[in-house]
Amino acid sequence: MSSLFDHRFEHPAGGYKKMFETCEELSEPLPATVIGRIPSFLKGSLLRLGPGLFEVGDEPFYHLFDGQALMHKFDFKNGQVTYFRKYIKTDAYVRAITEKRVVITEFGTFAYPDPCKNIFSRFFSYFKGVEVTDNCLVNVYPVGEDFYAVTETNYITKVNMDTLETLKKVDLCNYVNVNGLTAHPHIERDGTVYNIGNCMGKGATLAYNIVKIPPTQKDKSDPIEKSKVVVQFPSAERFKPSYVHSFGMSDNYFVFVETPVKINLLKFLSAWSIRGSNYMDCFESNENQGTLFHIARKEPGEYIDHKYKGAAIGMFHHINTYEDQGFIVVDLCGWKGFEFVYNYLWLANLRANWEEVKKAAMMAPQPEVRRYVIPLDVHKEEQGKNLVSLPYTTATATMHADGTIWLEPEVLFSGPRQAFEFPQINYQRYGGKNYTYAYGLGLNHFIPDRICKLNVKTKETWVWQEPDSYPSEPLFVQTPDGVDEDDGVLLTIVVAPGSQRPGYLLILNAKDMCEIARAEVECTMPVTFHGMYKP
Repeated sequence: MSSLFDHRFEHPAGGYKKMFETCEELSEPLPATVIGRIPSFLKGSLLRLGPGLFEVGDEPFYHLFDGQALMHKFDFKNGQVTYFRKYIKTDAYVRAITEKRVVITEFGTFAYPDPCKNIFSRFFSYFKGVEVTDNCLVNVYPVGEDFYAVTETNYITKVNMDTLETLKKVDLCNYVNVNGLTAHPHIERDGTVYNIGNCMGKGATLAYNIVKIPPTQKDKSDPIEKSKVVVQFPSAERFKPSYVHSFGMSDNYFVFVETPVKINLLKFLSAWSIRGSNYMDCFESNENQGTLFHIARKEPGEYIDHKYKGAAIGMFHHINTYEDQGFIVVDLCGWKGFEFVYNYLWLANLRANWEEVKKAAMMAPQPEVRRYVIPLDVHKEEQGKNLVSLPYTTATATMHADGTIWLEPEVLFSGPRQAFEFPQINYQRYGGKNYTYAYGLGLNHFIPDRICKLNVKTKETWVWQEPDSYPSEPLFVQTPDGVDEDDGVLLTIVVAPGSQRPGYLLILNAKDMCEIARAEVECTMPVTFHGMYKP
């Protein structure tokens, strides 16, 4: 397929706005119309999560991460495909539907006090503490034999994968010292889950804990009850943890990238008593910090106190992390500078006309796929010399007089306002290992309009793209007898508002990015963020 920049798509018709419209859940699965042939090894389900309810009564949600969680499922059976979706019955959702208003404050939407309560009961409800949202609209992952829909707070929600029924809300604070966990855990082959979240560390100082959840227990007890903290990373600022969305993990190390985007905890705690405040109001940027790279050993969990530092970036998604000849190679999707990219993801921005969308993106941080290389063996006397000796990368690490090691990245992909984001790899076989291919969702001024493949060794790119079609994160599924790293298919959900059947599951050959099949459904679908293929 063509390289990333042979032809830029424009979206003057604004079909992308359909991705941000409320839709109904389904009472039963819909049969899809299959074009092409579904590979016979696809036998399970594709699960996806995102917002589906964008307003309650006449109260709108304002930010991309506020809409209420809707779980989507495509089931594969004997070459046929069905589509099903259900709202997750979180407290946030159920109370909003019951009271016909926004009841729990979301990422960018403040929940006003109940107008029916008198002044005294309102006054007291302010002192009951914060009601943190359980709106799990970001991702779904397995823990033992269960599946949880998640966001980034301390609440995760167990869901029945056959019926999509909501089973129970779990408060992680009951098991481990974290204020929340990311929606991007690392899962080992045996089912062990690792994740990261900020916490109160020693002496009332902020820190970040890596949490380990064991695999399925022989006695069938809940693995979450056996969760434990395995290592702690320090925070650069005492009361201001960095926003953390994901972390890196190789065979023997954890990598935590501490960006300049901070959560002002004092603001956060007082926000709940200030009328009109939400989570977004509590973010700020430390313009002088730059980006700090922390590493820790996995077994036994041990923080390695070297000061690795680079220029300021925003970062949400790690692509892969691996060790090679005494170095840790860290590939990630970066956004240049210290400004918070979420400032550009207000629904009003994303629903604007195309020229306005482009204008806003011109002001935003620029996306770049970057490779950083962290030297494990660090000697004080090698000041000013590049410590990276891997032959295949131009990334450098230089010891400064003050003992910090300054990291300069190799750029693997860069295009003006064209992001390679929501990255995926052949995780089963190459997670934490030296690898060649990454797959991603191409964002064109923040609007998703293509699926990309990147060879991280040669920087070659391939693209799938169709006019007025808005895909989502591509998930890689390996061919059972596949030999090569890219022997497999990519699964993505495409919103195509102008079509007779406006939503479809697309199956691409991961080798050449050519279409194998699509399963079209006669209903529209909103945006989805992350998900998984469940065999």
